[in-house]
Amino acid sequence: MKLKFLLLVVGITCMSMSFIQAQKTTSLTGSYKTTEAKPIDVLLLLALPASGKSEARRYLANLSPKDCESQFGIKDTVQFDDFPYVHMMRRISEELMAREHEGMFFSSPVMSFREPKDWGTLIQLVNEDYSDLIAGNKPSPVSAAEWLFDRLDAARTKVGAIPALGNLPKSLRNDLAASLEKEATDLLNNKIATIDMGATNKTVVIEFARGGAADSPMPLPEPYGYKYSLAQLSPEILDKASILYIWVSPEEARRKNEARTDPNDPGSILNHGVPLAVMYNDYGCDDISWMLENSNKANTAHVESHGNVYNLPVGRFDNRTDKTSFLRNPPEQWSKGNIASLQDAMKTAFNELSQGSIG
Repeated sequence: MKLKFLLLVVGITCMSMSFIQAQKTTSLTGSYKTTEAKPIDVLLLLALPASGKSEARRYLANLSPKDCESQFGIKDTVQFDDFPYVHMMRRISEELMAREHEGMFFSSPVMSFREPKDWGTLIQLVNEDYSDLIAGNKPSPVSAAEWLFDRLDAARTKVGAIPALGNLPKSLRNDLAASLEKEATDLLNNKIATIDMGATNKTVVIEFARGGAADSPMPLPEPYGYKYSLAQLSPEILDKASILYIWVSPEEARRKNEARTDPNDPGSILNHGVPLAVMYNDYGCDDISWMLENSNKANTAHVESHGNVYNLPVGRFDNRTDKTSFLRNPPEQWSKGNIASLQDAMKTAFNELSQGSIG
């Protein structure tokens, strides 16, 4: 029965998403370089927290690679996101506060980043994960915690933030590393497992959420929002990227965030909760609609970075009326109505994305 429902969703959704990407990159000096039309190599899965991104990832991961590639060009997927780093930054802060030191990344378990530039820190870590995936580079550090500390400091340096872990007294850093070694090892092992999957003939799905304070005027100031974070992505990602945006209101995101939160599983992709203050201060709005409205090309996000302008094709999956939470249930519990609603919205999103890919 599970297989029957899964194949029903796979077959119809694959048919709905058939398109070829023809993405154009514009130099800021006015010249163009155009890539050949090709299937999606990198799909950026963006939305406010709890909007349905992780459910969409789960869904994409279960699609039939053969059918999807033959019908529309989205290949078997390999997926990663920036949430594991946010979780570890919170854990580092918690361990420091437990030792009566100031939290490094967060001053409280329920508050936003102390250093807003850490939104860029996360993207630098994503860039490194993508580079390692493409190159097949599997780290083998003596200490996973020390490896993570060094990566966090290096990523911070790239966005102009203080590499604070390197400034800790040696004894405190050693104690911190010992306490976090198991969790850092889990993160490292998950990264290696992703690299082992490889990226050859696959679509790389990268998930992250960005936004700003509720009722903020547009455009959002750096380093908040997608405009800033998309520009921090590496040229290797931007050259190949398209965007699938899961569209919900901030109010719906807060409702779904509360519904999904499992306090016993704070590191889970599907079940972690975002503190309410963060939902209002960092995710009270986002700027995708503003980017679409102010792009120089329809159905694209206009991104200026690395001396170029990138027009990233965007498709919006309208989840303002919830169409994805049912995917958390076993497939035998999926109703035909839920499946049809999901398929219709997915078709619309990928039609928009296809239009942004033309020309």
